[in-house]
Amino acid sequence: MQIDPFALERWFDEHEHDAELMLAESGVRSLPADRFDLDPGKLGYVIPTDGDPDFRAEIAARYDRGPDEIAFTVGTQEANFLTFLALLSSPAPPGGDTRDDRVDAPGTGTHAAVVTPTYQALHSVPDAIGSATRVPLTQPDWELSVDRVADAVNDDTAVIVLNNPNNPTGQYHVEDRVRALYDLAVEHDAYLLCDEVYRGLASDPVPPVASLGAHGISTTSLTKAYGLAGARFGWLAGPEPVVQAAVRWKDYTTISPSLFGQHVAKQALGDQETEILSENRALAERHRGIVADWIATHDLDWHDPVGVNAFPTVPEGFDGSRAFCRAVVDEASVVLAPGDAFGYDGHFRLGFGHETEQLEEGLARVGEVIESRG
Repeated sequence: MQIDPFALERWFDEHEHDAELMLAESGVRSLPADRFDLDPGKLGYVIPTDGDPDFRAEIAARYDRGPDEIAFTVGTQEANFLTFLALLSSPAPPGGDTRDDRVDAPGTGTHAAVVTPTYQALHSVPDAIGSATRVPLTQPDWELSVDRVADAVNDDTAVIVLNNPNNPTGQYHVEDRVRALYDLAVEHDAYLLCDEVYRGLASDPVPPVASLGAHGISTTSLTKAYGLAGARFGWLAGPEPVVQAAVRWKDYTTISPSLFGQHVAKQALGDQETEILSENRALAERHRGIVADWIATHDLDWHDPVGVNAFPTVPEGFDGSRAFCRAVVDEASVVLAPGDAFGYDGHFRLGFGHETEQLEEGLARVGEVIESRG
């Protein structure tokens, strides 16, 4: 298996630890640990591998599914990774049969159709296992074209991949188009996988894809919308054959979800959930207004986002996104995410889920860099 370097993570690794301000982070500011009881008891594994059965049943009910149709993971990244391993097989060697190294494979196929721009793992991982076709959203409003996705799907497609709300653009695809993608997956005996890690920040969220039927898979975590990245707790929900195939792969990755993560998750998804999401939605909306004013001041373009990510155009006077972001980190000690890490060099990602003081200070510094090149 060969996989592309993760461009965004390499950029963070180069700059994040030395810079003073981080405006590339794509989640809501972290909640304080003392908001939760942090004593899970004995520090053993979470047994069984896919998490506490009673807690799984509770979360599975949100998707109208049972406890064997959900697995707890170490964040959304693992949930997506395990799902791809469960669904995709390697291409056939020249003159040979397709090698299918899945156990009791739920479907067949070596191909994924991935809506982009998106988080790189959602296309690089399936491309490393089998192959992936990237289907671009339509600019300038980053609209989802079901027809474009249909053109990319073939008889060997195992999964259509969507991220909703979208990272990095903040576009929230409407229910009718998501259902149309689901119907397309059904038509081709494939699955629709939707990374829904920002869904909790939407004021009126569309139904999760895993609730749409037997061909729907949802992945998510506490990382982005809940402000609990350090809990490292996520899950995948979908048809039992897919979930159980993913669990068999999990025996070779993290073995079980984090004990601390599951303990905190029971609280965050229980009595505290309404309060946490209300606070974070209010922060996101307030900060969206601050960013909107800043973008207008500097004559940039963007799509008004859902969530805490903006994907504005690169200001004039800079030779692409990386040159702009490098100038910002060198001159202002602020980290932004270059759009070329998402395949769009004319844009940059700006996260606005931080503490208000950090956001305002960071925007002021970036504004000074823009003005100095004006």
